[in-house]
Amino acid sequence: MEEKRLIRKQIFAARKQCSDRQIDQWSRQVTENIIGLPEFTAARRIMAYADYNHEVITRYVIGEAWRAGKEVAVPKVVGKDMVFYRLTDFSQLEPGYFGIPEPVRGEITEWDDALMVMPGVAFDPENNRVGYGGGFYDRFLERHPDILRVAAAFDFQILEKVPTEPTDICPQIIVTQSKIYRKEDVL
Repeated sequence: MEEKRLIRKQIFAARKQCSDRQIDQWSRQVTENIIGLPEFTAARRIMAYADYNHEVITRYVIGEAWRAGKEVAVPKVVGKDMVFYRLTDFSQLEPGYFGIPEPVRGEITEWDDALMVMPGVAFDPENNRVGYGGGFYDRFLERHPDILRVAAAFDFQILEKVPTEPTDICPQIIVTQSKIYRKEDVL
């Protein structure tokens, strides 16, 4: 746990050093790589986090999904769990849990046949993930094991090795601005 705490501190400091312009440019490159995935093309439904505090900006992926006629859902924290709401317009989002944009209205989805664009603090080339420490994604994905998991990250978030726990549910694909890491052939 201490190692994860130090990794979070290191990555948060690195994110803070990035300019808004860098984050935007890199996010657009990550988006191009995500929408270029055959898994993205094949997906009818996209579940994506609403970015916050210099994470990979997801509104570009969401916009591309809408343009391609895909359904989109974003999470809202309810107690110790996450529920996903169908998103049809960015005006549905307002600051929620810890100031993170969350849907304030809309239809709750129960999708199992979707591609999820998930966040994380740090990853390694084996597709292990250090999250934010709340376990929200791990608990949600434990209940929805068929959802295809794609993590969006910047290159500096890929470390040589990150600590893991038995309850961690890792992404099958990690996409950065310059590389795609695949744990297995998922198509």
